[in-house]
Amino acid sequence: MPYPIERKLVIAVSSSALFDLSESDRVFREKGPKAYKEYQKENLDVVLEKGVAFPFVRRFLNINERFKKESPVEVVLLSRNSAITGKRVFRSISHHGLDISRAAFMEGKSPYAYIPAFNASLFLSANESDVLKAIDYGYPAGTVLPTKVVDDIADDELRIAFDFDGVIADDESETVYQDKDLEGFYEHEKEKSHIPHNPGPLADLFKKLSFMQKLEDRAQEEDRDYKRIIRTAIVTARNSPAHERVITTLEEWGVSANETFFLGGMKKDRILTVLKPHIFFDDQKSHLESEGGDIPMVHIPFGIANKSSNNSVMCSQHQLIKE
Repeated sequence: MPYPIERKLVIAVSSSALFDLSESDRVFREKGPKAYKEYQKENLDVVLEKGVAFPFVRRFLNINERFKKESPVEVVLLSRNSAITGKRVFRSISHHGLDISRAAFMEGKSPYAYIPAFNASLFLSANESDVLKAIDYGYPAGTVLPTKVVDDIADDELRIAFDFDGVIADDESETVYQDKDLEGFYEHEKEKSHIPHNPGPLADLFKKLSFMQKLEDRAQEEDRDYKRIIRTAIVTARNSPAHERVITTLEEWGVSANETFFLGGMKKDRILTVLKPHIFFDDQKSHLESEGGDIPMVHIPFGIANKSSNNSVMCSQHQLIKE
């Protein structure tokens, strides 16, 4: 019997985030759902190539290998596919050795409503419309952006990088910046430096990852040769004097990051190319760029910085099979 999902850090992922479904999507768009089903049947034993989120998911699941007694994490599949066409996805999951056993197949419908049912602290999808709906309902979700897939098998470490405002914390400060410009933002943050922020969409994920790191602390105390595998970073455009409220918030929550970067407007790519995270979360698409195109980027369409663009996407986007 599977370990109770209520006691785990759960990440939900769509097929299109986990695997490269570009060819499948092309068949659906050009020939329709019937041809799509036939295509999947004909290619049932053709293993799907790794998608943008695959290196992150593989390493995330490895946490259970380190802590078999606790078995603290799980990945579930939330798919727009039918269970029949989803057979190929599960065969590919098995081929790649991923320990994923729970799934929801929605046969064309968006799966976002089931995020809380699976106790998920994050839903990753390449379907922007599904992610926008999830965020609109207050669920933690992000759109996986097209990226070169790099999965170094010899690299066991899991590196996760977060923006702060609109991702870990709410968008209060971003709202002030929009209303009062940079000078007003600094003044606001100095006045409230002792007041922690309210949680943002990925606060629960960040807090639970911090708990995982406490398990690693314990393992290292018991065995000094223990090699840590989880490394978190905050990469924010803030700088002094707006940095202090970030620290206040983390202290209030009882969490921390291994590395924190206050960039003061520097391009985040300068840090990310050195850090080489397996996933980076930011609420602003303008920050989700890298010169090499090989850093897995996830857009969190939350808060005031995304309101106008979210409305236009929701009005214009067609519902394709892309999950």
